[in-house]
Amino acid sequence: MATSNYPEIILKKGREAALLHGHPWLFSGAIAAVKGAPGAGDIVMAKESSGKPLALGFFNPRTDIAFRFLTRNTDLIISPDFWYQRIRAACNLRQKIIPPQTNAYRLINAEGDGFPGLIVDVYDNTQVLSITTAGMERQKKAILDALISLLKPAVIYEESRGRSRGLEGLENSACFMLGNNQSGAVEIKENGLQFSVDFIGGQKTGFFLDQRINRGKIGALSRNARVLNCFAYTGAFTAYCAAGGAKRVVSLDISTTACEAARENLKRNGYSDEAHPVIAADVFTYLRNIQENFDLIILDPPAFAKTKRDVAKATRGYKEINLQALKRLVPGGVLATFSCSNFIEEDLFGRIILGAARDAGVDLRVLSRLEAGPDHPVLPGHPEGRYLKGLLLAAV
Repeated sequence: MATSNYPEIILKKGREAALLHGHPWLFSGAIAAVKGAPGAGDIVMAKESSGKPLALGFFNPRTDIAFRFLTRNTDLIISPDFWYQRIRAACNLRQKIIPPQTNAYRLINAEGDGFPGLIVDVYDNTQVLSITTAGMERQKKAILDALISLLKPAVIYEESRGRSRGLEGLENSACFMLGNNQSGAVEIKENGLQFSVDFIGGQKTGFFLDQRINRGKIGALSRNARVLNCFAYTGAFTAYCAAGGAKRVVSLDISTTACEAARENLKRNGYSDEAHPVIAADVFTYLRNIQENFDLIILDPPAFAKTKRDVAKATRGYKEINLQALKRLVPGGVLATFSCSNFIEEDLFGRIILGAARDAGVDLRVLSRLEAGPDHPVLPGHPEGRYLKGLLLAAV
């Protein structure tokens, strides 16, 4: 198919600015005309109001995000080889940035790797794939073929669910695309530590790969420390702190299943849950009621704001959890606090923490700003891609 045969979207005058400045999305309100009757997931050519070609991308007439950028080279044909070359580039990048003794990482991070709506996580010889856009759904076979050819995995599992699929006109999908491992369990290594990942029943694709760098930083601060790990999930931060020489790590999670997995991961790395207790508890309630103080507290909650409508309520939740944590932090202690809510911007998160510190009567110093690891690349013009934001803070 010649590129001249791609359907076209013509933008309103001046509405090309976002795309020219590196943002990968165009919203429906920016479009003046559509030529060629493209459907959900079709590839179209975006043009300025003057008719000058801008880019190729996925189109969806059903959604507010009507165009998702693929390439500025409008002479290209988006063929299976196009996807093969992009996945090969993603593999080459990971070979440079994934540390030794680590076999779990993000291979494809949506727009950050040039795949709008596609996530691929690697757990040793298992890959977990998630698709959230109609465009990527249409390219699924080419993606699958390239992954098999380049990495030769034993298992590929699709875990494509959520609100965004519904908005794109897609049904949820959870199935094995290659191989079969009905247990859903796979053993991984991360910086030499051992973890079991449940890629079928676990959160996200089974493990929070985006926190690998931050786990290393926080573990290095744990020597002789009394640590409280809130929202501990399967205990990855806990294992790093124990390995870092913590006196005692208390891990909290409301899920009894996650707590049992955390205990097993401690044992897997040679540590005891007697020395490092794992407690099934609501973090808010626990923090309000305990009297024990800690040298290091980790707050890595789930996203409190799933939509823009949730921001006000989420703001109150983040303030309360940080306020209670600061009350339990010794002078000179360290707080590692995170938000993975897309709708809580970095500046707002900083103001929330400042307000919590003021109410707790604690002065803070910023030791480091924390974010996802380099296997989660983002585009410079796409701030929405920086969903994970965190602060490493010292109490004065």
